[in-house]
Amino acid sequence: MQSSSASPRLVVAGLSGDSGKTLVSLALVLLARNCGIPVRAFKKGPDYIDSAWLRWASGSPARNLDTFLMGPEKTSRQFLTNSVPVGLNLIEGNRGLFDGVDAHGTHSTAELAKLLKAPVLLVVNASKVTRTVAALVMGCMTLDPDVRIGGVILNHVSGSRHESILRESLESTCGIPVLGVLPNVDTSKLLPGRHLGLVTPQEHSNLDQLEEEICTIGHGRIGAGGVLELAESAPPLPLQDGASAETKDGRGLKIGYLNDSAFTFYYPENLEILESSGAELCPVSSLTASALPENLDALYMGGGFPETHARMISQNASLLACIRDHALEGLPVYAECGGLMLLAQALHWEGTRFRMAGVLPFEVEVCARPQGHGYEELIVDCPNPYYAVGTRIRAHEFHYSRMVSAGGLPPTACEVKRGTGCFRSRDGILVQNVWASYAHVHAAATPEWAKGFLAQARNHRTQKTALNGLERPENTASDTMSRA
Repeated sequence: MQSSSASPRLVVAGLSGDSGKTLVSLALVLLARNCGIPVRAFKKGPDYIDSAWLRWASGSPARNLDTFLMGPEKTSRQFLTNSVPVGLNLIEGNRGLFDGVDAHGTHSTAELAKLLKAPVLLVVNASKVTRTVAALVMGCMTLDPDVRIGGVILNHVSGSRHESILRESLESTCGIPVLGVLPNVDTSKLLPGRHLGLVTPQEHSNLDQLEEEICTIGHGRIGAGGVLELAESAPPLPLQDGASAETKDGRGLKIGYLNDSAFTFYYPENLEILESSGAELCPVSSLTASALPENLDALYMGGGFPETHARMISQNASLLACIRDHALEGLPVYAECGGLMLLAQALHWEGTRFRMAGVLPFEVEVCARPQGHGYEELIVDCPNPYYAVGTRIRAHEFHYSRMVSAGGLPPTACEVKRGTGCFRSRDGILVQNVWASYAHVHAAATPEWAKGFLAQARNHRTQKTALNGLERPENTASDTMSRA
C-alpha cells in the first residue's frame, strides 16, 4: 500500500510583489505542458486572478493553498489530492518569500514551502543591481535555513555583462545555481494590470499570441532540465487519510451562478462541491442573459469586475429586474463582493452612476484606493439562513468599493473581528433570503458554506413544491369544469 507520494514540486517565490513570479510561473507551466510533461499549478494565498492565469497555462484548475484559511492539515491535503505523482507541481507564491500576516512571517510563502517540503525557486528583479543580489539571496538563505532555496531566476537582466557578474556573484557567494535569465522587457504589455492586479484571462485580447510570446521569452532562457531536477529533489510526502466530507444532498436542485467576464472570482472547489452534491449548475451571464433560468432553487453571485462592465450590466434591465423580483420573493441568493455590488441600488464608477438590481438599500461607489484588503475573520452573531450563530468564518476581502447613500443600515449577521467588512465592523447583509458580503469564502476552509447554501436551496424547492401542490387541485377543478 502506497504511503507517500513523490509529487515533484517547487515553489516559485520572489523578494517582493511584482518581482516576476507570475511570468516565470506561466512560462514554466507552458514549457512543461508543451513538452508533454504532466503539470499542475497552485497559487499560495486566496488570489483569484493569478490562479485563473495558472489554470489557463496548465489546462487544469489551479488550486489555492492557504494556511490561514484552511490550516496546515487541509492545505497539505489540498495539495496532495490535486497534485500529479510524476511531472511538475508548481506553486506560485505571493508577495515576498517571508511576508506573512505578522512580523514573524506567519502564513508566508516560506512557511508553505516548509509545510510541503518544497524547494524554492527564487525570482529576483536584477534591474540596476549586481552583487547586491547575492546579499539579498544570502539573507533569505540565512533568515530561515529550513527554507531550501534551490535555484534563482534572474529577471530584468540588461545584457551579457550584467548576467555574467550576477551569475558569478550568486554562484560563488550562495552556492546555488542560476536556472534562468530573463531580459529587461516591459512585461506590462504582455500581462496588463489594473486596480485589483492583472486583467483576467477572459478579458485578454489575444491569448494565443500571449502564449507564443511567453514561450519565446522562456525558451532557451530558463533551464527546464534544472528546474525539473530541482522539483524532483523534493522528498516524498506522506499520504494523509482523506477526511470524509459530510454528504450534502443537492440532487434535483438547480443552482444558477453568474459566469462571464464581469464575474470570474470563484474558487473551483466551491462550484465542485455543489456539483458533486448532485445539484445542477446553471451559468448565467450578467451581460447577455435576459432572465434567470426557470425553476432555480438558489443563485450564487461571486466576485469580479462589475465596475468595468457597469454600462452593459446596467443596460441589461430585464435581467436586473428578474434578479430583484426573485430575490425579494425569497429565492436564496449568496452574493460575494462583486455580487453585492450588482445587488445594490446603483454603482458609481469614474463619475457615472449606473443603475443596478436594487435589492440592497444602498448604492456603492468604486474608489481610487482599496477600501478593504486582506484576510477577514467573522463571527456569526445573528440568526440567518446560511450559518449557525457562533460559526467562525475565515475569509478574504479585496474591494475598492464602499457603500454610500444608505437610508438606514440593513441587518447583518456577522461581527468583523479582523478586516473591514461592509460597515461599522459588520458583514453579511441580510434581505429576505439574500446574503451579501465582502467576504470571499473557500468551501474547503468553510464547509458550513455549502451545507447552509444547499439547505436553503432545498427549503426553497420544498416550499415551491408545497405551494404548487396547494394550487393544483383548484386548477384541476377549474379545468374539469371547463371541459364539462
